[in-house]
Amino acid sequence: MGHHLGSKSSIVPLIDRLNKYPIGLVDSEKLREILALLFDEREAFVASRFPLEEATLPELVRLTQIPAAELLHVLDRMADKGLVMDMPYGGEVYYLLLPGLIGFFEFTFMKNRSDLPLERLALLMKEYLEESQAGEFFGSKTPLTRSLLYEEHIPVTSEVTSYDRAREIIREAGFGAVGMCYCRHKKEHLDETCAKGAPVDGICISLGSAARFMARRGFAEEKSADELLAVLDRARELNLTHITDNIRHKPSFICNCCSCCCELLAGVQMGYHNGVAKTGFRAVIDTSLCNGCGVCFRACNVKAIDMQGGGRGRYALVADDICLGCGACISTCKTGALAMAPVTGRELPPLKRKDLYLRILKEKRRLTPFVISGIKKSLRSFFKGKPVNKTIPIIKE
Repeated sequence: MGHHLGSKSSIVPLIDRLNKYPIGLVDSEKLREILALLFDEREAFVASRFPLEEATLPELVRLTQIPAAELLHVLDRMADKGLVMDMPYGGEVYYLLLPGLIGFFEFTFMKNRSDLPLERLALLMKEYLEESQAGEFFGSKTPLTRSLLYEEHIPVTSEVTSYDRAREIIREAGFGAVGMCYCRHKKEHLDETCAKGAPVDGICISLGSAARFMARRGFAEEKSADELLAVLDRARELNLTHITDNIRHKPSFICNCCSCCCELLAGVQMGYHNGVAKTGFRAVIDTSLCNGCGVCFRACNVKAIDMQGGGRGRYALVADDICLGCGACISTCKTGALAMAPVTGRELPPLKRKDLYLRILKEKRRLTPFVISGIKKSLRSFFKGKPVNKTIPIIKE
C-alpha cells in the first residue's frame, strides 16, 4: 500500500469517487487544495475506496486492505472531522462517505476547531464555489433543497401540506439537534458578519439520523421539539428563510438562511432562480396600499422585490420567477400591502431522497437504464433509514 500513502496521490481517485454523487465536485487546483487540507493521505485513500452505500468495517477492510484496528482508528478520526458518518444499528456500525456538498464542506465549519486552517479553507471554499461549483450544484432541473413556508401568513382559505410546514416536520422527526450555521461561521473567518444580525450558534436544525450523528460527534447539541420550535421562532423574528431537503418524507435539516451569508440563496441571487425549489405560494403586493418604504425590499432573502418609480409614486414589485414563497417579508410591511397567494402548477417535491437523487442523476445524464433500475431497488437515502447493506451498481458518467 505504500504507493497510496506516500503523497497526495489519492486526491484524484477521491474526486472521482465523490463525483459518483448527484452533486459532484468540479475538479480544479482550489478543490485539490481544499481536499488536501481536509483529508490526510490515508483518509483520502480510504474515502476513494468507499462504496456508494453504507459499509461495515469488515467490508471496508476488504476494500482498502488496511488491518481492522488501524482502519477503525482512521474511520473514527474521519467521523470526528465530518468526512464520514458512522451509524450504529443492530449491534453493527455502518459507515457512509459524505459528499462534498451538502456534506463535509458544511461540516468543516459546523464546530469550533483547531485541527484545520479555517481562514485558508474559508477563502478557498468561497472562491471555489463562486468560480467552479455553481453550475454543478444548480445544474439540474430538480433542486437539491427547497424553501418552507411561514404558514402563519397563508390565507385561511388555503390548504398547506404537512411537508411544507416547518413545525410539523420538527414534530414528526423524532430526534433533533441544533448547531452552528456553516455559512455564517465561514464568513467570520473572512472577517464578515451577517447584515441581519443572525446568530452563528444555535440556529441550524438537523433531524433524525443526521442529528444523532451530529450530536454524537460534537457538531450539534440535542434539543427537544419545543426547543427546536423556539429556534424557528427566533429565525422568524429575524426574517430568515427556512431551507430544507427537497423531499416530502422525513427531511434531515432545516437551515435558517439570510441573503448575505447563505450560499444557496446567493445562487438564486446570481441568476439560478430555480436553484432552490419554491413553495406553492408567492408574495403579492397591493400597490394601492404600498407606501414605497422599501422595508420589504431589504427583508427579501433572494432579492425578489424591487422598488419602482420615485417620490410619492414609489412602490414595491415582486418578481414571481425569483420569489421563493417563503413569507419572510410579509411581517415587515406595516401598511398591509404584502400578502401570500397560492400559485398553480407547482411540481411536487420528490417523495424520498432516493427519488430526488434519481431525478438529479437522470437530468444530468449520469445514469444508464440498467443503473436506474438498480438504484430504484437498492439506493438508500443518506441520513435516513436503517442500513440494508446491499450492493448498489456503480454510477457511470
